[in-house]
Amino acid sequence: MMFFQLLLLGFLAGAANVVGGLILYPSGIYNRFKSLLKYFLALGAGFMLAVTFVELLPKTYSLWKSSDEDGLLIPMGLVLTGYLLTQFFEHTIAPHIHLGEEVHHCEEHIVSTKAAYTAIAGLLIHTFFDGISISAVSQVDSKAGILVFVAVFLHKFPEGFTIASLVLAAGKNFKQVLIATSLVGFTTFLGVIIGGSFGLSVKYMLPIASGVTLYVAASDLIPEVNHHGGKKPTISLSVFAGVALFFLLHYFLHTILEH
Repeated sequence: MMFFQLLLLGFLAGAANVVGGLILYPSGIYNRFKSLLKYFLALGAGFMLAVTFVELLPKTYSLWKSSDEDGLLIPMGLVLTGYLLTQFFEHTIAPHIHLGEEVHHCEEHIVSTKAAYTAIAGLLIHTFFDGISISAVSQVDSKAGILVFVAVFLHKFPEGFTIASLVLAAGKNFKQVLIATSLVGFTTFLGVIIGGSFGLSVKYMLPIASGVTLYVAASDLIPEVNHHGGKKPTISLSVFAGVALFFLLHYFLHTILEH
């Protein structure tokens, strides 16, 4: 995939963070679309899980299987490293925040400024690796890169919404929402640039990115789906719809377009 195409994918993924945050303005749009974000979250979770197990991990194996090093010990160790890095930055040094729970129409600030921005800082590690994932996979297989982009894009909307809700809950205004969502979106774009232009080894980037992606899908998104799904089976079913969407797009990219 050409570098300018990678930049375009990175820009679109990052822009989705900003759009997700802007849903909170005006309140009418927020009230109308808030419930839909839960379905985007579930759809993205299913799609991202499928990408991890069908594209990222198999391609990691393919890159390392001919190596003379200790079998799969190193690549699987790197997958684990990516997973644990995300755990550390998101939930060890930053508080865990549920999607959208922080938005309250009252004057009291229910989240401190420090807690809000610490939580946002924790998100930066996985948004950076969102970009790394897009770049690393695209350098191995351009079609797989598109699938990873779609997986990232789908969860960017609820992610941007979460960021905006944190900023608002800390008593900040629209300008701070725009700055925060743009910063998080930019880290995805930065990940694409660094992954695609600084000669980083795909052999090492890909397993780390796989671990980050697995964490975001299984440890971030799926628990949020379960938390918000409640007694609504349609939200849980959206996870399966995300998996089905992956295989549909996978078939389209790898079968139809090749004929």
